[in-house]
Amino acid sequence: MFFDITHKSSDCLARTGIIHTAHGDIETPVFMPVGTQATVKALDSDDLKNLDAPVILANTYHLHLRPGENLIAELGGLHKFMNWDRPILTDSGGFQVFSLQHKNITTPQHNNNQKSEIINLSRRSGTPLAAGKSESESEHSNLVKIDNDGVTFHSHIDGSTHRFTPESAIEIQHQLGADIIMAFDECTPDNVSEAKAREAMERTHQWADRSLTYHQQNLKSSIFNLQSLFGIIQGANYQKLREESARFISSLNFDGIAIGGESVGFNMEATKQILDWVNPIIPEDKPHYTMGVGHSPLDLFAVVERGVDMFDCVSPTRMARNGALFVHPTVSKKHRIDITKSEFKKDEQPIDPSCSCSTCKKYSRAYLNHLFSAKELLAYRLATIHNVHFFLDLMREIRKAIKEDSFLELKRSWE
Repeated sequence: MFFDITHKSSDCLARTGIIHTAHGDIETPVFMPVGTQATVKALDSDDLKNLDAPVILANTYHLHLRPGENLIAELGGLHKFMNWDRPILTDSGGFQVFSLQHKNITTPQHNNNQKSEIINLSRRSGTPLAAGKSESESEHSNLVKIDNDGVTFHSHIDGSTHRFTPESAIEIQHQLGADIIMAFDECTPDNVSEAKAREAMERTHQWADRSLTYHQQNLKSSIFNLQSLFGIIQGANYQKLREESARFISSLNFDGIAIGGESVGFNMEATKQILDWVNPIIPEDKPHYTMGVGHSPLDLFAVVERGVDMFDCVSPTRMARNGALFVHPTVSKKHRIDITKSEFKKDEQPIDPSCSCSTCKKYSRAYLNHLFSAKELLAYRLATIHNVHFFLDLMREIRKAIKEDSFLELKRSWE
Protein backbone atom coordinates (compact mmCIF):
# COMPACT_ATOMS: atom_id res chain seq x y z
CA MET A 1 0.00 0.00 0.00
CA PHE A 2 1.24 3.48 -0.90
CA PHE A 3 -0.92 5.20 1.74
CA ASP A 4 -2.34 4.03 5.07
CA ILE A 5 -4.81 6.03 7.15
CA THR A 6 -3.91 5.56 10.81
CA HIS A 7 -6.50 7.73 12.59
CA LYS A 8 -9.58 9.78 11.73
CA SER A 9 -10.70 12.74 13.82
CA SER A 10 -14.05 12.28 15.54
CA ASP A 11 -15.17 15.89 14.96
CA CYS A 12 -13.95 16.84 11.46
CA LEU A 13 -12.23 15.40 8.37
CA ALA A 14 -8.72 15.69 9.83
CA ARG A 15 -6.78 12.43 9.73
CA THR A 16 -3.32 10.99 10.19
CA GLY A 17 -1.64 8.56 7.83
CA ILE A 18 1.59 7.19 6.43
CA ILE A 19 2.84 7.50 2.85
CA HIS A 20 5.31 4.75 2.01
CA THR A 21 8.15 5.58 -0.41
CA ALA A 22 11.47 4.07 -1.45
CA HIS A 23 13.28 6.69 0.66
CA GLY A 24 11.24 6.29 3.80
CA ASP A 25 7.78 6.78 5.29
CA ILE A 26 6.08 10.17 5.51
CA GLU A 27 3.72 10.79 8.42
CA THR A 28 0.73 12.88 7.39
CA PRO A 29 -0.57 15.52 7.51
CA VAL A 30 2.76 16.95 6.43
CA PHE A 31 4.19 20.32 5.45
CA MET A 32 6.84 20.00 2.73
CA PRO A 33 9.61 22.64 2.64
CA VAL A 34 10.23 23.83 -0.91
CA GLY A 35 13.65 23.20 -2.44
CA THR A 36 12.94 24.69 -5.85
CA GLN A 37 16.39 24.31 -7.40
CA ALA A 38 17.50 21.22 -5.44
CA THR A 39 18.06 23.37 -2.35
CA VAL A 40 15.85 24.69 0.41
CA LYS A 41 17.24 28.20 0.29
CA ALA A 42 19.87 28.96 2.98
CA LEU A 43 19.86 25.38 4.31
CA ASP A 44 21.89 22.26 3.52
CA SER A 45 20.85 18.62 3.84
CA ASP A 46 22.24 18.34 7.38
CA ASP A 47 20.17 21.36 8.44
CA LEU A 48 17.06 19.70 7.03
CA LYS A 49 17.82 16.41 8.78
CA ASN A 50 18.40 18.22 12.08
CA LEU A 51 15.03 19.88 11.56
CA ASP A 52 13.62 16.40 10.83
CA ALA A 53 12.01 17.39 7.54
CA PRO A 54 10.33 14.19 6.37
CA VAL A 55 10.06 15.20 2.69
CA ILE A 56 11.02 18.18 0.53
CA LEU A 57 9.74 19.48 -2.78
CA ALA A 58 11.76 20.34 -5.89
CA ASN A 59 10.75 21.98 -9.16
CA THR A 60 10.74 20.32 -12.58
CA TYR A 61 10.69 23.60 -14.52
CA HIS A 62 13.72 25.10 -12.80
CA LEU A 63 15.77 21.88 -12.74
CA HIS A 64 15.05 21.32 -16.43
CA LEU A 65 16.45 24.78 -17.24
CA ARG A 66 19.50 24.26 -15.04
CA PRO A 67 21.39 22.04 -14.60
CA GLY A 68 19.12 19.81 -16.71
CA GLU A 69 17.54 16.45 -15.98
CA ASN A 70 20.09 14.55 -18.09
CA LEU A 71 22.98 15.79 -15.98
CA ILE A 72 21.14 15.02 -12.74
CA ALA A 73 20.34 11.49 -13.95
CA GLU A 74 23.95 10.98 -15.03
CA LEU A 75 25.10 11.98 -11.53
CA GLY A 76 22.81 9.46 -9.86
CA GLY A 77 19.49 11.28 -9.58
CA LEU A 78 18.17 14.11 -7.48
CA HIS A 79 18.66 12.41 -4.10
CA LYS A 80 22.35 11.77 -4.70
CA PHE A 81 22.85 15.11 -6.44
CA MET A 82 21.66 17.08 -3.40
CA ASN A 83 22.80 14.56 -0.76
CA TRP A 84 19.28 13.96 0.52
CA ASP A 85 18.27 10.39 1.39
CA ARG A 86 14.67 11.10 2.43
CA PRO A 87 11.60 11.42 0.15
CA ILE A 88 11.34 14.11 -2.53
CA LEU A 89 8.29 15.34 -4.44
CA THR A 90 8.67 17.14 -7.77
CA ASP A 91 5.90 19.13 -9.39
CA SER A 92 5.45 18.88 -13.15
CA GLY A 93 6.47 22.47 -13.94
CA GLY A 94 2.95 23.37 -15.08
CA PHE A 95 2.40 26.16 -12.57
CA GLN A 96 5.83 27.69 -13.22
CA VAL A 97 5.41 27.61 -17.01
CA PHE A 98 2.25 29.67 -16.66
CA SER A 99 3.09 31.79 -13.62
CA LEU A 100 6.44 33.12 -14.84
CA GLN A 101 4.74 35.15 -17.55
CA HIS A 102 3.99 38.88 -17.63
CA LYS A 103 1.77 39.29 -20.67
CA ASN A 104 -1.79 38.51 -21.75
CA ILE A 105 -1.68 37.87 -25.49
CA THR A 106 -3.77 35.69 -27.78
CA THR A 107 -1.91 34.23 -30.73
CA PRO A 108 -3.41 33.17 -34.09
CA GLN A 109 -4.86 29.70 -34.37
CA HIS A 110 -2.58 26.89 -35.49
CA ASN A 111 -3.23 24.94 -38.66
CA ASN A 112 -4.96 22.25 -36.59
CA ASN A 113 -7.29 24.91 -35.15
CA GLN A 114 -5.96 24.35 -31.65
CA LYS A 115 -6.24 27.67 -29.89
CA SER A 116 -3.11 29.10 -28.27
CA GLU A 117 -3.12 31.69 -25.55
CA ILE A 118 -0.91 33.48 -23.08
CA ILE A 119 -1.61 33.00 -19.39
CA ASN A 120 -0.65 35.69 -16.92
CA LEU A 121 -0.17 34.67 -13.29
CA SER A 122 2.64 37.09 -12.54
CA ARG A 123 0.87 38.82 -9.67
CA ARG A 124 1.25 35.67 -7.60
CA SER A 125 4.72 34.65 -8.72
CA GLY A 126 6.43 38.00 -8.19
CA THR A 127 9.21 36.82 -10.48
CA PRO A 128 12.02 39.31 -11.17
CA LEU A 129 13.25 40.13 -14.65
CA ALA A 130 16.08 38.08 -16.07
CA ALA A 131 19.41 39.28 -14.70
CA GLY A 132 20.93 42.14 -16.64
CA LYS A 133 17.88 42.72 -18.84
CA SER A 134 15.57 45.69 -19.05
CA GLU A 135 11.82 45.18 -19.04
CA SER A 136 11.58 45.66 -22.80
CA GLU A 137 14.44 43.24 -23.42
CA SER A 138 12.80 40.65 -21.19
CA GLU A 139 9.40 40.67 -22.91
CA HIS A 140 10.32 37.86 -25.27
CA SER A 141 11.19 35.53 -22.39
CA ASN A 142 7.77 36.13 -20.81
CA LEU A 143 5.68 34.47 -23.52
CA VAL A 144 4.13 31.02 -23.34
CA LYS A 145 2.05 29.45 -26.09
CA ILE A 146 -0.42 26.75 -25.15
CA ASP A 147 -1.97 24.20 -27.50
CA ASN A 148 -3.69 20.92 -26.84
CA ASP A 149 -0.46 18.97 -27.26
CA GLY A 150 1.62 20.98 -24.79
CA VAL A 151 3.27 24.30 -24.02
CA THR A 152 6.06 26.21 -25.75
CA PHE A 153 7.75 28.74 -23.50
CA HIS A 154 10.84 30.88 -23.14
CA SER A 155 13.24 30.50 -20.25
CA HIS A 156 13.02 33.32 -17.72
CA ILE A 157 16.81 32.95 -17.40
CA ASP A 158 18.08 33.46 -20.94
CA GLY A 159 15.04 33.55 -23.24
CA SER A 160 15.81 30.16 -24.81
CA THR A 161 12.83 28.22 -26.22
CA HIS A 162 11.57 25.06 -24.55
CA ARG A 163 8.55 22.81 -24.87
CA PHE A 164 6.74 20.72 -22.27
CA THR A 165 4.20 18.05 -23.12
CA PRO A 166 2.57 15.68 -20.63
CA GLU A 167 4.97 12.99 -21.79
CA SER A 168 8.11 15.13 -21.57
CA ALA A 169 7.15 16.48 -18.13
CA ILE A 170 6.83 12.90 -16.84
CA GLU A 171 10.05 11.84 -18.57
CA ILE A 172 11.94 14.72 -16.93
CA GLN A 173 10.59 13.64 -13.53
CA HIS A 174 11.52 10.02 -14.26
CA GLN A 175 15.10 11.17 -14.82
CA LEU A 176 15.12 13.34 -11.70
CA GLY A 177 14.02 10.32 -9.69
CA ALA A 178 11.73 11.91 -7.10
CA ASP A 179 9.58 9.57 -5.02
CA ILE A 180 6.35 11.43 -5.84
CA ILE A 181 5.79 13.14 -9.18
CA MET A 182 2.94 15.19 -10.63
CA ALA A 183 0.89 15.04 -13.83
CA PHE A 184 1.26 17.99 -16.20
CA ASP A 185 -1.62 20.45 -15.88
CA GLU A 186 -2.75 23.92 -16.95
CA CYS A 187 -3.03 26.32 -14.04
CA THR A 188 -5.50 29.19 -14.47
CA PRO A 189 -5.81 32.55 -12.67
CA ASP A 190 -8.45 32.79 -9.97
CA ASN A 191 -10.37 35.45 -11.93
CA VAL A 192 -10.54 33.54 -15.25
CA SER A 193 -13.89 33.30 -17.04
CA GLU A 194 -15.87 30.07 -16.75
CA ALA A 195 -15.37 29.36 -20.46
CA LYS A 196 -11.59 29.70 -20.15
CA ALA A 197 -11.58 27.69 -16.94
CA ARG A 198 -13.47 24.87 -18.69
CA GLU A 199 -11.07 24.95 -21.63
CA ALA A 200 -8.06 24.70 -19.31
CA MET A 201 -9.73 22.02 -17.20
CA GLU A 202 -10.53 19.83 -20.20
CA ARG A 203 -6.97 20.24 -21.45
CA THR A 204 -5.71 19.30 -17.97
CA HIS A 205 -7.85 16.15 -18.11
CA GLN A 206 -6.38 15.16 -21.47
CA TRP A 207 -2.90 15.80 -20.15
CA ALA A 208 -3.63 13.84 -16.97
CA ASP A 209 -4.61 10.79 -19.01
CA ARG A 210 -1.52 11.14 -21.19
CA SER A 211 0.75 11.69 -18.15
CA LEU A 212 -0.57 8.53 -16.51
CA THR A 213 -0.27 6.44 -19.68
CA TYR A 214 3.32 7.52 -20.28
CA HIS A 215 4.20 6.94 -16.64
CA GLN A 216 2.76 3.42 -16.62
CA GLN A 217 4.39 2.47 -19.92
CA ASN A 218 7.85 3.87 -19.20
CA LEU A 219 8.45 3.71 -15.46
CA LYS A 220 10.05 0.25 -15.56
CA SER A 221 12.61 1.48 -18.08
CA SER A 222 13.66 4.25 -15.68
CA ILE A 223 16.48 3.59 -13.23
CA PHE A 224 14.20 5.15 -10.59
CA ASN A 225 11.21 2.82 -10.95
CA LEU A 226 9.49 3.29 -7.59
CA GLN A 227 7.87 6.65 -8.31
CA SER A 228 4.24 7.45 -7.48
CA LEU A 229 2.15 9.78 -9.66
CA PHE A 230 -0.48 12.29 -8.54
CA GLY A 231 -3.22 13.81 -10.69
CA ILE A 232 -4.31 17.45 -10.28
CA ILE A 233 -7.84 18.83 -10.01
CA GLN A 234 -8.46 22.17 -11.74
CA GLY A 235 -11.57 24.25 -12.49
CA ALA A 236 -10.73 27.65 -10.99
CA ASN A 237 -13.44 28.99 -8.64
CA TYR A 238 -16.40 27.33 -10.35
CA GLN A 239 -18.16 24.65 -8.31
CA LYS A 240 -19.51 22.74 -11.29
CA LEU A 241 -16.06 22.58 -12.90
CA ARG A 242 -14.26 21.63 -9.69
CA GLU A 243 -16.70 18.79 -9.07
CA GLU A 244 -16.42 17.62 -12.66
CA SER A 245 -12.63 17.73 -12.46
CA ALA A 246 -12.64 15.88 -9.13
CA ARG A 247 -14.74 13.10 -10.65
CA PHE A 248 -12.51 12.77 -13.72
CA ILE A 249 -9.15 12.83 -11.92
CA SER A 250 -10.50 10.43 -9.28
CA SER A 251 -11.58 7.99 -12.02
CA LEU A 252 -7.96 7.55 -13.17
CA ASN A 253 -5.47 5.25 -11.48
CA PHE A 254 -3.36 7.92 -9.79
CA ASP A 255 -1.58 7.22 -6.51
CA GLY A 256 -2.71 10.53 -5.00
CA ILE A 257 -4.97 13.49 -5.72
CA ALA A 258 -3.81 17.12 -5.76
CA ILE A 259 -5.98 20.22 -5.75
CA GLY A 260 -4.34 22.94 -7.86
CA GLY A 261 -5.11 26.36 -9.27
CA GLU A 262 -4.04 29.88 -8.38
CA SER A 263 -6.66 30.32 -5.67
CA VAL A 264 -5.40 27.37 -3.64
CA GLY A 265 -3.20 28.79 -0.91
CA PHE A 266 -3.42 32.31 -2.36
CA ASN A 267 -7.08 32.94 -1.51
CA MET A 268 -7.84 30.87 1.58
CA GLU A 269 -11.58 31.53 1.59
CA ALA A 270 -11.74 30.18 -1.95
CA THR A 271 -9.42 27.34 -0.98
CA LYS A 272 -11.74 26.23 1.81
CA GLN A 273 -14.75 26.43 -0.50
CA ILE A 274 -13.00 24.40 -3.22
CA LEU A 275 -12.05 21.72 -0.70
CA ASP A 276 -15.63 21.54 0.55
CA TRP A 277 -16.76 20.97 -3.05
CA VAL A 278 -14.29 18.24 -3.97
CA ASN A 279 -13.86 16.33 -0.69
CA PRO A 280 -17.05 14.27 -1.04
CA ILE A 281 -15.83 13.15 -4.48
CA ILE A 282 -12.13 12.34 -4.24
CA PRO A 283 -11.11 8.87 -2.95
CA GLU A 284 -10.65 8.71 0.79
CA ASP A 285 -7.94 6.04 0.53
CA LYS A 286 -5.53 8.23 -1.46
CA PRO A 287 -3.46 11.13 -0.09
CA HIS A 288 -4.94 14.59 -0.71
CA TYR A 289 -2.51 17.39 -1.57
CA THR A 290 -3.25 21.14 -1.66
CA MET A 291 -0.54 22.84 -3.70
CA GLY A 292 0.88 26.10 -2.36
CA VAL A 293 -0.69 26.22 1.11
CA GLY A 294 1.32 27.56 4.06
CA HIS A 295 1.41 31.35 4.07
CA SER A 296 0.11 31.37 7.65
CA PRO A 297 -0.13 28.72 10.39
CA LEU A 298 -3.91 29.17 10.29
CA ASP A 299 -3.88 28.02 6.65
CA LEU A 300 -2.55 24.64 7.75
CA PHE A 301 -5.39 24.19 10.23
CA ALA A 302 -7.94 25.15 7.55
CA VAL A 303 -6.88 22.46 5.07
CA VAL A 304 -6.15 19.72 7.63
CA GLU A 305 -9.66 20.21 9.01
CA ARG A 306 -10.90 19.42 5.49
CA GLY A 307 -9.02 16.16 5.13
CA VAL A 308 -5.84 17.35 3.40
CA ASP A 309 -2.72 15.25 3.98
CA MET A 310 0.04 17.20 2.20
CA PHE A 311 0.87 20.84 1.44
CA ASP A 312 3.84 22.98 0.51
CA CYS A 313 4.64 26.68 0.32
CA VAL A 314 7.66 28.92 -0.30
CA SER A 315 6.40 31.49 2.22
CA PRO A 316 8.21 30.23 5.36
CA THR A 317 11.62 30.40 3.65
CA ARG A 318 10.89 33.49 1.56
CA MET A 319 9.51 35.41 4.52
CA ALA A 320 12.48 34.36 6.64
CA ARG A 321 14.83 36.05 4.17
CA ASN A 322 12.81 39.24 4.61
CA GLY A 323 12.89 39.11 8.40
CA ALA A 324 9.32 37.89 8.94
CA LEU A 325 9.59 35.23 11.64
CA PHE A 326 6.72 33.02 12.80
CA VAL A 327 5.75 32.92 16.47
CA HIS A 328 3.08 31.30 18.62
CA PRO A 329 -0.12 33.28 19.30
CA THR A 330 1.06 33.92 22.86
CA VAL A 331 3.80 36.11 21.34
CA SER A 332 1.76 37.76 18.59
CA LYS A 333 -1.80 37.27 17.39
CA LYS A 334 -0.46 37.92 13.89
CA HIS A 335 1.66 34.76 14.32
CA ARG A 336 4.83 36.54 13.20
CA ILE A 337 7.16 39.41 14.02
CA ASP A 338 9.30 41.60 11.80
CA ILE A 339 12.76 41.17 13.27
CA THR A 340 14.14 44.07 11.23
CA LYS A 341 12.18 46.63 13.30
CA SER A 342 14.11 48.86 15.70
CA GLU A 343 12.06 47.64 18.69
CA PHE A 344 14.17 44.45 18.67
CA LYS A 345 17.55 46.19 18.61
CA LYS A 346 18.17 45.57 22.33
CA ASP A 347 15.82 42.63 22.85
CA GLU A 348 17.66 39.77 24.58
CA GLN A 349 14.81 37.27 24.19
CA PRO A 350 14.84 34.50 21.57
CA ILE A 351 12.53 34.92 18.56
CA ASP A 352 9.89 32.82 20.34
CA PRO A 353 10.55 31.82 23.99
CA SER A 354 8.57 28.60 23.51
CA CYS A 355 10.48 27.54 20.38
CA SER A 356 13.08 24.76 20.58
CA CYS A 357 14.88 25.43 17.28
CA SER A 358 18.65 25.92 17.35
CA THR A 359 18.29 29.60 16.45
CA CYS A 360 16.04 30.29 19.43
CA LYS A 361 18.27 28.24 21.73
CA LYS A 362 21.43 30.15 20.83
CA TYR A 363 20.61 33.65 19.59
CA SER A 364 18.66 36.71 20.65
CA ARG A 365 16.26 38.93 18.76
CA ALA A 366 18.88 41.68 19.09
CA TYR A 367 21.45 39.54 17.28
CA LEU A 368 19.05 38.66 14.47
CA ASN A 369 18.09 42.32 14.16
CA HIS A 370 21.78 43.21 13.85
CA LEU A 371 22.41 40.54 11.19
CA PHE A 372 19.55 41.78 9.05
CA SER A 373 20.59 45.41 9.53
CA ALA A 374 24.15 44.56 8.47
CA LYS A 375 22.86 42.37 5.61
CA GLU A 376 24.93 39.46 6.86
CA LEU A 377 24.29 36.13 5.11
CA LEU A 378 23.95 34.33 8.44
CA ALA A 379 20.68 36.20 8.96
CA TYR A 380 19.01 34.20 6.19
CA ARG A 381 20.19 30.84 7.52
CA LEU A 382 19.21 31.44 11.16
CA ALA A 383 15.85 32.91 10.20
CA THR A 384 15.11 30.06 7.78
CA ILE A 385 16.02 27.43 10.36
CA HIS A 386 13.51 29.02 12.72
CA ASN A 387 10.64 29.31 10.23
CA VAL A 388 11.05 25.80 8.83
CA HIS A 389 11.30 24.36 12.35
CA PHE A 390 8.20 26.33 13.33
CA PHE A 391 6.09 24.78 10.56
CA LEU A 392 7.44 21.26 11.00
CA ASP A 393 6.96 21.42 14.77
CA LEU A 394 3.41 22.71 14.32
CA MET A 395 2.68 19.71 12.09
CA ARG A 396 3.97 17.36 14.81
CA GLU A 397 1.62 19.10 17.24
CA ILE A 398 -1.28 18.81 14.78
CA ARG A 399 -0.69 15.09 14.17
CA LYS A 400 -0.61 14.47 17.93
CA ALA A 401 -3.84 16.40 18.43
CA ILE A 402 -5.62 14.46 15.67
CA LYS A 403 -4.61 11.16 17.27
CA GLU A 404 -5.93 12.41 20.62
CA ASP A 405 -9.16 13.76 19.04
CA SER A 406 -8.31 17.28 20.16
CA PHE A 407 -7.57 18.88 16.78
CA LEU A 408 -10.34 21.49 16.87
CA GLU A 409 -9.34 22.43 20.41
CA LEU A 410 -5.77 23.02 19.21
CA LYS A 411 -7.05 25.01 16.26
CA ARG A 412 -9.08 27.30 18.55
CA SER A 413 -5.98 28.00 20.66
CA TRP A 414 -4.28 29.43 17.54
CA GLU A 415 -7.16 31.62 16.36
